[in-house]
Amino acid sequence: MACHVKQNVSEGMEIAGKVGGKPLPPKCLVWASFFLRTLAAVLTLVAAAVMGTARETKSVPFTLIPGAPPLIVSVPAKYHYSSAFVYLLVANVIASVYAFLSLILQAFGKRSSLLLCTCDVVMFGLLFSSVGASGAIGVVAHNGNSHVKWNKVCDVFDQFCKQVGAATLVAFFGALTFLLLLFLSLFNLHRRSP
Repeated sequence: MACHVKQNVSEGMEIAGKVGGKPLPPKCLVWASFFLRTLAAVLTLVAAAVMGTARETKSVPFTLIPGAPPLIVSVPAKYHYSSAFVYLLVANVIASVYAFLSLILQAFGKRSSLLLCTCDVVMFGLLFSSVGASGAIGVVAHNGNSHVKWNKVCDVFDQFCKQVGAATLVAFFGALTFLLLLFLSLFNLHRRSP
């Protein structure tokens, strides 16, 4: 009976490394990892570039004295005025550099699945937290907050808000790519475990 249980356990372990009853070729995993790392590098680089170039200047009427003609003041909006936007930019730069370095390591065959898995978790957390921070500020900029008398600014700085929103969305997809890389790394570690 004990031999029968051991045989079933070993058969279950063999099935874990198979898809549809067939063994999953390691080259398939390598190419999937290479594709996802390239996609992550490109997405985070694009998000950083879009956020880094987010700026807009508008001429806004400003009334000093009631009844007097308003003064026209030139008001700029730049990404570095908000620490959440700076955080999104820096997080994407870090994730992009990491993705390119991991691609180089993978191209030269120097792979440490546990190290890459750990770094993928860190990049996933870093990107998701920066997307959350940027998204929260973006919602306040778009809707305002009447409880604390914060006015919405996206009705004035429309192009700036669209650019920040695009950078946040691209960074979100970059974070999802790192999540897929994490799942792939975990599957690869599980497949190689005895």
